[in-house]
Amino acid sequence: MNNFDFHSPTRIIFGRGTQKEVGGYVKKYASKILLHYGGGSIKKSGLYEEITASLKAAGVDFEELDGVVPNPRVGLVREGVKICREKGIEFILAVGGGSVIDSAKAIALGVPYEGDVWDFFTGKAKPLRALRVAAVLTIPAAGSESSLSAVISDEETQMKLGCKTNLIRPVFSILNPEFCFTLPPEQASYGVCDMTAHIFERYFSNVPNTELTDGLCEAALKTIINNALKVLKNNRDYNAWAEIMFAGNLAHNGLLGMGRQEDWASHAIEHALSAVYDIAHGQGLAIVFPAWMKYVYKQNIPLFAQFAANVWGEKENDLNDKELCALKGIERTEEFFKSINLPTRLGQINVKKEDIPLMAKKVTSFGPVGFFKKLDYDNVVAIYNLAYQ
Repeated sequence: MNNFDFHSPTRIIFGRGTQKEVGGYVKKYASKILLHYGGGSIKKSGLYEEITASLKAAGVDFEELDGVVPNPRVGLVREGVKICREKGIEFILAVGGGSVIDSAKAIALGVPYEGDVWDFFTGKAKPLRALRVAAVLTIPAAGSESSLSAVISDEETQMKLGCKTNLIRPVFSILNPEFCFTLPPEQASYGVCDMTAHIFERYFSNVPNTELTDGLCEAALKTIINNALKVLKNNRDYNAWAEIMFAGNLAHNGLLGMGRQEDWASHAIEHALSAVYDIAHGQGLAIVFPAWMKYVYKQNIPLFAQFAANVWGEKENDLNDKELCALKGIERTEEFFKSINLPTRLGQINVKKEDIPLMAKKVTSFGPVGFFKKLDYDNVVAIYNLAYQ
């Protein structure tokens, strides 16, 4: 196990009706805020009225910025930075899923910085300050409600990049599983894939002697898998949604990666895919991860066999071969994504094979990616080709 320094200060307020308390929690930090959200879904559901009523009751003034889309755009972030500066805003409340929260985090980074906020995502600058951010989560998926990361896209260059700093961990996040009752089935599936991918990025590590976090990762994965089909069959199953929402939060708050060397190559490969084709992140991950697994599993066959046994219930003794067991685990993972109606091949989403070199170049534009197995341009091309077959 590696040395680590774990600090996850986000306060999680979980359960029915908790959104009605948001004004009181915000008031502890600011009296004037930016309310940031996506399209019309929070108004159709009545959540917008509940949030704004709570803010007004607590004496919190707010400016609004809507329009966040999946794969949030740096253009809207820049608009948010301008509003915050002109209105003297020092706190941002994001109401939505990971895209809204990531957009809010990017705005928070940009306000006190004299340069362009995109500098933090290209590595040109390192964050030193940020506004405080909080979230009301409506889609369990990205885990951004308690993570130190944000991912946004530049429309002009078709680059999708991330920035990590503890400065943008939300000070609190409200999680009410009832918000999930109106999610379209495809959004539920995208979210499930996203959170499993966050765990995979941490679980597949070459660091030995990580028994505790191995078990935590495996338990979280089994919880997500066991409850995914339940919510797709009954989208008003509060208890199943509660399990998924809690697991999605745990998947990305940092705990599951402690003492391990995390990978993140698959996310980089998917980011290039969704930057070029503007697909849902969870959709892309369902295609990329099985291909990545097939390409790298020989790097640590015992770990992949452990994954097959402890997550999927495959018995190594029955197969009498660790490699066969490892391959069975990969097969079961792909079957699971198919069972929740996700594509597992690039051709299913009309990706052009001739775009693979372009995407691979974007993935490796800052050098090789990943730690489980270092992947250069040729490796990434190979994984995209595996995802195409």
